[in-house]
Amino acid sequence: MSPEQTSEILHHSQAMVLKSAKSNNRLIDEVNLFLNKIRSSKTEYHSLSNSSSVLVENNLTSKTVLLADDDMRNIFALSTAFESYDMKIEIANNGQEALDILARNEHIDIVLMDIMMPVMDGYEAIEKIRENKKFSNLPIIAVTAKAMKGDREKTIAVGANDYISKPVDVDKLISLMRVWLS
Repeated sequence: MSPEQTSEILHHSQAMVLKSAKSNNRLIDEVNLFLNKIRSSKTEYHSLSNSSSVLVENNLTSKTVLLADDDMRNIFALSTAFESYDMKIEIANNGQEALDILARNEHIDIVLMDIMMPVMDGYEAIEKIRENKKFSNLPIIAVTAKAMKGDREKTIAVGANDYISKPVDVDKLISLMRVWLS
C-alpha cells in the first residue's frame, strides 16, 4: 500500500472493529494505549502549575516521526500514541521506503526503525541514513522484537542513537523520544 492509503486506513480504522486471530492481542494493546493516555492526561494536568514541566510535556508537539515497521499492528498502536501528543507521522513499511521518505522530506525530526523488515532491514537502512551527512544528527531509535544479547551494541555500531525492544513500552518510548528531541 502507498503511504497515502495507509494513512487513510489509519484515519478510519480508529472507528472500526475487526475480528481476527489477533483480536485479543489488539484489544490488550488498545487498553494499554488508553491507560497510557489517561496517565499522560493526569501528568499534563498536574504539570500546569509548573511552567518548566509544561515545556517538557509539549516538546513532542508538531514533531515529525518516521515510523519504519512492516507490522501494521505496531504502526497502528504507535501512530495512535503519537497522535495523542500532536506529532506528525510518516510511515514506511521497509528500510527502502524509509530512505525514500527521508529523501523527499527533510523535516523528519526522529526515526523509529524496526530491525527485521523485508526489502531492506533496519541495520542496512540505518547505515545508509548515516552515510548521508545531512542526517548525521537525526535521532534514530532501533526497535526490535527479537531482542538478543548484543543487539543493542550492534544497532548502536551501525548508527542508531538508542534501542528499545518489543513489545514497546509506550511510556518508555515517549521518554526516549523526549530525550533525543530535547
